Amino acid sequence: MGQQERKTAVITGGSTGIGLATAVRLADEGAYVFITGRREAELRAAVETIGADRATAVVGDISKPEDLDRLYEAVQARGTGVDVLVANAGVGSFVTLEETTEEHFDQIFDVNVRGTVFTVKKALPLLKDGASVILVGSTASTRGVAGFGAYSASKAAVRAFARAWSVELKDRDIRVNVVSPAWIETPGGMAAFGDEETVRAVKETVAATVPKGRFGRPEEAAALVAFLASEQSSYIVGVEFHVDGGANQI
Repeated sequence: MGQQERKTAVITGGSTGIGLATAVRLADEGAYVFITGRREAELRAAVETIGADRATAVVGDISKPEDLDRLYEAVQARGTGVDVLVANAGVGSFVTLEETTEEHFDQIFDVNVRGTVFTVKKALPLLKDGASVILVGSTASTRGVAGFGAYSASKAAVRAFARAWSVELKDRDIRVNVVSPAWIETPGGMAAFGDEETVRAVKETVAATVPKGRFGRPEEAAALVAFLASEQSSYIVGVEFHVDGGANQI
């Protein structure tokens, strides 16, 4: 039997990148997965990748409460609770303090903070006792990155919520942990760097400065999520794990 056999998992931002890799990994280990994202075509393709008999896609934006309601109504209609919740959906772009607008700030915090909070809050009635909640943070929250202030602050908030929720949910034996990636090659991450020339320069920098000497793969982050979703991590609560090729550790 797989580590996730007969479990139900919900993964936001599950159509590409780390979210999709996580959905594939959990489904391969036996879980039925619900994924959500804003783009219907990408979600359809993701379900084909995961397996139509192992996944349900719900189009939605986590910053909109009504979209989250539709997601959890779909889960409830299947007649199972939630064993694993992966709050992965997020947005980010490089904008300096001088360039920051109210619109940019609101977008970052509406999705990364407000969206994450209500993703977890609205799941509470469906979360089983002993469930695992995994929030996706960022190593950017632990160091200064020019032009990434709003994003970094939003991910620091995610880390703070993980600590508080770990205490609040301990009587239900619900574990909350954080996976904070950096230098993972995802469509969204590459788009944030800009044009192909910039992406090429960033890859050269990563190869020269990150101990692993390369960008990480979404599957490498998904492997850690799968561990935190399993019983093998039953004594791990409130911890932030970096998946960054050693960039912030060495």
